[in-house]
Amino acid sequence: ADAAYQPGQVMEFGGSQEVTLASPDTKRVAGVISTNPAHLMNGGLTGTNIIPLALTGRVPCNVIGPVAKGDLMVSAGFGYAKTNNNAEVGQVIGKALADFSGAKGVIEVVVGRF
Repeated sequence: ADAAYQPGQVMEFGGSQEVTLASPDTKRVAGVISTNPAHLMNGGLTGTNIIPLALTGRVPCNVIGPVAKGDLMVSAGFGYAKTNNNAEVGQVIGKALADFSGAKGVIEVVVGRF
């Protein structure tokens, strides 16, 4: 990554390295920073800002509500995801696994291309 980021943040391909914090509604979505990866690809990488990026699977994700279980999630910017059930190709991070009615929080999402 091009800087130090926290688990749950939404990332996109770009920046001065491979990935950077995702911009709103980006079509360059890469994934979500994982808290506990089941499999760590490229585990031998060295550098200043190596992150465990979830490309697929179940992971906690920063969200801006409201969110309903099963909603398609896209980048809201600033490391958060939001609901967009009419998302375009390349925008979808994954699907929400929980309802969320607050302003900002963390829920689990299934990361993948839907």
